Amino acid sequence: MSEKLDLSKFEKKMIIRNIEERDLDELLKLQGKCFPGMTPWKREHLVSHLEHFPDGQFCAELDGKIIGSCSSLLINFDEYDDRHTWDDITDNGYITNHNPDGYNMYGIEVMVHPNYRRMKIGHRLYEARKDLARRLNLKSIIIGGRIPNYYKYADELTPREYVQQVMLHKIYDPVLSFQLLNEFTLMRINPNYLSDDLASYQYATLMEWNNVDYQPNTKRFYKTSHPVRICVVQYMMKQINSFEEFAKQVEYYTDVASDAGSDFAVFPEIFTTQLMSFHRETSPSKAIQRLTEYTEEYIELFTELAVRYNVNIIGGSHVVEEEGRIYNIAYLFRRDGTIEKQYKLHITRNERKWWGISRGDKVRVFDTDCGKIAIQICYDIEFPELARIATDKGAKIIFTPFCTEDRQSYLRVRYCAQARAVENQIYTVIAGTVGNLPQTENMDIQYAQSGIFAPSDFEFARDGIVVESNPNIEMVAIGDVDLEILRRKRQSGTVNQLKDRRKDIYTIMYDKD
Repeated sequence: MSEKLDLSKFEKKMIIRNIEERDLDELLKLQGKCFPGMTPWKREHLVSHLEHFPDGQFCAELDGKIIGSCSSLLINFDEYDDRHTWDDITDNGYITNHNPDGYNMYGIEVMVHPNYRRMKIGHRLYEARKDLARRLNLKSIIIGGRIPNYYKYADELTPREYVQQVMLHKIYDPVLSFQLLNEFTLMRINPNYLSDDLASYQYATLMEWNNVDYQPNTKRFYKTSHPVRICVVQYMMKQINSFEEFAKQVEYYTDVASDAGSDFAVFPEIFTTQLMSFHRETSPSKAIQRLTEYTEEYIELFTELAVRYNVNIIGGSHVVEEEGRIYNIAYLFRRDGTIEKQYKLHITRNERKWWGISRGDKVRVFDTDCGKIAIQICYDIEFPELARIATDKGAKIIFTPFCTEDRQSYLRVRYCAQARAVENQIYTVIAGTVGNLPQTENMDIQYAQSGIFAPSDFEFARDGIVVESNPNIEMVAIGDVDLEILRRKRQSGTVNQLKDRRKDIYTIMYDKD
C-alpha cells in the first residue's frame, strides 16, 4: 500500500507583501531584466521610497524569489501641471514630494520578471494598490503608463490614434491594454513623460482608477493651512540652590507655552548645567559626573510637564552617562507621554577637553502630532549634510537647542540655521541660554538671541524670520509656522531647492540606518 501523498512538495507559495530593505538588491537586478536599455533605479531611490511611503511599495514573491514589484506615492494631483513628467511627479525618482495627506495615489512603476508573465502578477500588484487606496480612503489611483508598442506604428499613427486603436482592441499594447483591463480610464496623453522611454517615443497615457468607496473628507479637501505654534524659551542661567528650584523655573515656562496654545516648548542646550551651580564642584569632569546623577529626575519632570500641560517639549539637552560614556542628549517629550532622544553628533573642543563628551552616531527623525521633526544640537546645525538627511527622512521642522558664550559663536549657529531653512525648504528653530554661572567651570558666560526661521520666499515671514527674541535677556518668543504653506511651496515656490538638486552628479549617502 502506497504512502499518503505529501502535497506540500508540490506547493508554490505566492504572496504579495510590502517591500523591505532586504529586498533592494534583488529588485535592482529585477529591473535590469524588466527594462533593458532604460535608466535603472539606484539603491538610494528605493531606500527613499521605504523612508517616505513604505506602505505603498509592494512586491510579488514566489517560493522566496521576488518576481514583480510596484511603487507609488500619495499626492494631491490637482497641484501638478497637466503636462507633468515622470521626474516632476516623483521628484526625480526619490518621492520626497510624497504627501501623507494626499488623496490620490500615483503609481510610478510596475515590473514583472519576463519568465513569469501571464501569471496575473501585475494584476495582483494592482489589486494590492486598490486595497491600500480603499483602506486609506483615497479618491483615486493615477498612473502615467508607457505605450511600449507605439514604435511599431509611429510612422502611420499619431499617439492619440494609436491609443484609440488599443482601446478598440484593434492593437495590443502590453501596458495600456493591461491597464484598461484593470478598470483604468484614459485622462490624457502626456508628451516628454519619460526621457529614456524610446519605444513609447516618450509619450505616456495618464490613466485613473476611481475608488467608488471614497468618502469625501471636507476638512482634507479644503485645507488651507496647517499651523504649528512654537514657544522658544531663552533661558536665564543663574545661581539656584536645589533641583526643586530648577523644576519651578521649567514648569513656569511650560505653563507660559501652554497658555499660549503652543504645540512645542523648546528649551536650550545643556541648560541643566544650572544644577551645577549649587554643588560648587571645582573640577569640570567631576561636576559633569555629578550632573548625570539627575538624569532620571530630569526625565520624570519633563514627561510629567508635557502630559499635564498638553505640549510637546524639546527638553533642551542634558548630559547622560551610558555604559561608561557621557553623551549630550536632546530629548523629545511628547504630550502623549512618550519619549525620544537625539544624541549630539559633533562634539566641540571644549566639550571633549573639559567634560569628555562622546559622540552619537545617528540622525533621527521623530513623528509628532504636528508632523515629522528633527533635533540637531548646537554644533550639529553647522554641518549641512545632517539637515539634508533629516529633510530627506521627512522632517519639516529642525529644532536646535544651543549654548554659546559669545556673539561670534552664536552667529555661527544662527546663520547656519537660517541657511538650512533655505537649502531644505524647512523651518528651523534655535533656543539658547543667557546669563552667567560665575562659580561653574566652563559655563561662566552665555550669549543668545533665539528665533524661528523660514525659507525665504513669498508667503513666508519677511526676511525669513518668523519671530526672534531680544538678545541676552530672559524671555520667550512665540510664533506660528504653517506646514501646508511649506508643502505647497516645495512644489511651486520661486525656487525649488529640493526638486532641483542635481542628484545625477551628487548625492548624500547616509551610512548608519
